[in-house]
This record gives sequence, C-alpha cells and structure tokens, in this order.
Amino acid sequence: MKILVVGAGGREHTFVWKIAQSPRVTRLYAAPGNAGMAQQAQCVDIASEDINGLLAFAQQEGIDLTLIGPENPLADGIVDRFQENGLTIFGPTQAAAQIEADKDFALELMHKYGIPTGDYRSFTDPEAARACVREWDRPLYLKASGLAMGKGAIPCPTPDAAFQAIEKVMVDRVFGAAGDRVVLMEWLEGEEASISGFTDGEHIVYLVPSQDHKTIGEGDTGPNTGGMGAYAPVPVVTPGLQQEIYDRIMQPTVQALAAEGRPYRGILYGGIILTADGPKVIEFNCRLGDPEAQVVLPLLKTDLVDLLTGVCEGNLKDVSVEIDNRAATCVVIASGGYPGDYEKGYPISGVNRAEASGDVIPFHAGTAESNGRFVTSGGRILGVTALGDNIPASIRRAYQAVEKIRFKDMYCRKDIGHRALARLNAGA
Repeated sequence: MKILVVGAGGREHTFVWKIAQSPRVTRLYAAPGNAGMAQQAQCVDIASEDINGLLAFAQQEGIDLTLIGPENPLADGIVDRFQENGLTIFGPTQAAAQIEADKDFALELMHKYGIPTGDYRSFTDPEAARACVREWDRPLYLKASGLAMGKGAIPCPTPDAAFQAIEKVMVDRVFGAAGDRVVLMEWLEGEEASISGFTDGEHIVYLVPSQDHKTIGEGDTGPNTGGMGAYAPVPVVTPGLQQEIYDRIMQPTVQALAAEGRPYRGILYGGIILTADGPKVIEFNCRLGDPEAQVVLPLLKTDLVDLLTGVCEGNLKDVSVEIDNRAATCVVIASGGYPGDYEKGYPISGVNRAEASGDVIPFHAGTAESNGRFVTSGGRILGVTALGDNIPASIRRAYQAVEKIRFKDMYCRKDIGHRALARLNAGA
C-alpha cells in the first residue's frame, strides 16, 4: 500500500514511525512532515491545510490510504473532499469533526444524550458572558468554541480571572475567529485521563489510557501548552473505571453522533475528568492527542495499518488488538519562551545518542534539517518517549535520554508522571 500521513508534528511522526513497521506498506509519504519523519517517509512540501494540493498529490501518486493527523483539515472537510473523489481516507467527516471544532455543539450533544459532563453556557456577546460570571460567582473554565491549537481552555478560579479571559478571547481576539463564541463551563474537580479509540462508526477498539501534562510549569502551573509530556497506562484508571468510561461515555457518543446523522469514523479522543460523582467529559477531540500519541502508539503491538483499514472499510470488529503490558513516558523538550515567543534555528545535538540508549524513541515535532543536522523550527521540538517495565522505570529512562540532548535555551518539565508516582508511592 501507498500511505500518506498529513501533518508536521510529534503525533504525525509517531504515526509514520508505527506505519513504517507494517509489511503492508510499500511507499510512505508525509505532508509536509518534519526532519524526523524524513528518516522513514518521503516528505512532500504540501501544507496540511492545503486540501486541494493534498487531493491532487493523492490522485497523482495513486495513494491507497491517507491519514489525517491534525484537527484543522478535518474541521475544514478534507475527508469529505477525498471521499467525493473516490479516495480512501482515515478520519471523521466535517460534520462529525464538530465534536472538537465546535465546543458548543459538543456540549449540547452530550446534554441531549445524557453523556456525563459539566454545566455550561455559551455566548457571542462579551457583556452577556460577564453577566453569567457574576451570576455564577464560582470557579469555571472559559473555552473558545472553535479550534485554538489546544490552548483555548482557560481556567478561571475567580470572577476576575474570568473577566480577564473574556477580554482576552472575545475582545482582544487572541484566538481569532475561534473565540467568536465562547463556552463558560463549570469547574470539575478530579484527576484527568485521556481515553482514545479507533471507531468505524459502530465498534470501538481502545488504546491504553494515558495522561497529558498541559501546562508549561512544574506542578501543573502556568499557561496551557500543546502538551509537555504524557505517560501510559494511568494507575487511577482501574479496569472497572475504564469500562465505565467506555459504557457511559465513549460508546454512547459514537451512537449519539450516528443518531444525529453524523456517523463518526476515525479516532475519538475523550478528555475525561474523574470526579467524586464519576467520570465526566471535559472535551472531545476528533483525532489522537499529542503528546498522548507518543505513548499509546508505541504500546500498540497490532499492525496500525490493520486498524486504519478496519475503520475505513467498516469491519473493525474483525481486527484483533494486542497491547504491550509495559509502560511508556514522553517528555517534551521545548524552545525557551514557549508557549510565548521563542527563537528558531538552533542546532540540536544528541538525538541519535538518546535513541541508541535502548527502548527510546525521540519523536520530532518542531525540527528541520540544515546542513546535515537537526535544528529547531518550532515551540515543541522533540517528544522523547521511553518504554519500561513499569511507570517509574519508563520515567527514569525518558529523563536519562533527555539528558543526552542539547540545544540553546531548551526547556522541559522535570515532573512528568508525578501523579502516577505519588499514587504508586502511596500504595507502596
């Protein structure tokens, strides 16, 4: 098979790395790709938002399967365009992708079908939003209803923080059109987990639960980022709790989308918070999380191409899935200044040394190649993933690998997996 992976980040490099292991693949392309993907795939200079360019390339090269990594092309209808032209593509249609692209729609759907989530209100008028804040007078989250690169959810522990967030999103328009409508959502207390599954619109095959670290600072402080690290599995998600999430949240959401005439095929990602009243949904994504992809896909022993084709052909129930019983940890190395302003073009050393240490995969995100060496080209540079017999072992191995990598002003959190370690230590 000829396969095209669309995207340029760490998630897409993980897809490329995993797909390259399949004996079913004859040619592998990445558009636009990055310096890491270029080691396993032929990178083509087509932006992930260039639907016409991607369609023309797939037709010209006779691509058998296209996989879409990021959310924007999905929200823009790339799946619909490919299918209209008779091409096989992995991902939800534009209508189904609204589960992520429109937070207001997603919350309305959940409330309509009894899928557990928080109370919410949505607004297009800043003054009406401020009035709601005054009425509620309690901690809440403000979310840009549209796509904001994973940074559109702002915690507001006080009314003043909420007023500042309203000003930032609705008046100053820091997220552009994504903030034309905002959602005010009740503050849900509990530990978070990421639950992801492949679905053909009826059946779901689940990946191992994982946990992301969104904020830039240690101790989960500072502004949200695209993700500073992840680990899997998650000790707080017991087998019983896992099944409850499947039965009360994931499967009903797939059924709800089908009932609404928006059948969902692709990867459905549930951001779940484990409250005292049971698991509830914080958000859904219409694609695999990043950096969650960098820990859940290395623990997938099944040929990924079998899952992708099972989804596209509607016969996922016939695909048997095997999961590695080890643990994985990903530590994201970022440019100094991220998620704010940062410099680019710094040479990166030590990536090959890190990989050579065994059971370590440095997944590239914001990298480019210049004069035969890797250089920085973004905010998040590398997601260094390590496997181990257990979570503590995978964390140690990941940080040992990070120590081998160097570039100017590099930054990473030193506490990835801290909740798991605290829980494991408490149970020791």
